[in-house]
Amino acid sequence: MLAALAVAGGASAQSWAWDDGTTPFVSSPPEVVDRMLQLAEPKAGERLVDLGSGDGRIVIQAAKRFGAQGLGVEIDPSLVRRATENARRAGVEALARFAVQDLFETDLRGVSVVTMYLLPEVNLKVMPRLLQDLKPGARIVSHDYGMGDWAPDETVELLVAEKMVGPLGRSRILLWLVPADARGVWRSEVPEFGGAWEFRIAQKYQRLDAEARAQGREMRVHGSRLRGEEIKLVVTGNVGGKVRNLLFRGHVRGDRIAGDVLISDGEESTTRPWTATRNP
Repeated sequence: MLAALAVAGGASAQSWAWDDGTTPFVSSPPEVVDRMLQLAEPKAGERLVDLGSGDGRIVIQAAKRFGAQGLGVEIDPSLVRRATENARRAGVEALARFAVQDLFETDLRGVSVVTMYLLPEVNLKVMPRLLQDLKPGARIVSHDYGMGDWAPDETVELLVAEKMVGPLGRSRILLWLVPADARGVWRSEVPEFGGAWEFRIAQKYQRLDAEARAQGREMRVHGSRLRGEEIKLVVTGNVGGKVRNLLFRGHVRGDRIAGDVLISDGEESTTRPWTATRNP
């Protein structure tokens, strides 16, 4: 929801101001709510927080369709009362909870999904908290507005005829996955294919700049992706006397990556277990 919420200094920067000075509550259309939740994919037992929850429709739908435990944060007490009653009528009051609260004071630790319909400047203010408090792999979904130079992992655009606020007649839905920390020098062994490998990875958000070496030679890294904890590196080089393509894929958890490597020379392919350890 795009609603009036408290921000630092008491300004009401999260809502649209009309000529008469009012700050109206604006709801996300039902098809937008559905697509936001499809992108977020909340699971039963996961915690969802909606920043600026308005009448509670996102939290209520997440509880009804996915069994997610939801908290709606809203600064307007009348909207919190309305959302609480809507949850009761929908029969999900045990899963859907609402609180009168400043979004900047909301505890996001342990939360798996955050949804929001806030103005761009507010997104930028809350972004550091999202990156700091959410675990790698947590999903963030925003209606219409991005977060500066942190590019979304996915963007969907819908034609919504009745939408009269923001980009008229259409809605953008943006998804981010909180990235794991993959920075540093990683060492691993692929005994039959190059022996000792070294990867040097620089990172900005989910974007990676990677280099690879095997048998003391530079290998070409021509593809990389970090999506939450999942990492993929595509490397080409002369390994074992043949030019081979190697797809390293795994999950970054702390100072260890565990997964496998798919190795192909254009004629045959094989898969081997792959682990890597980050140098202190």
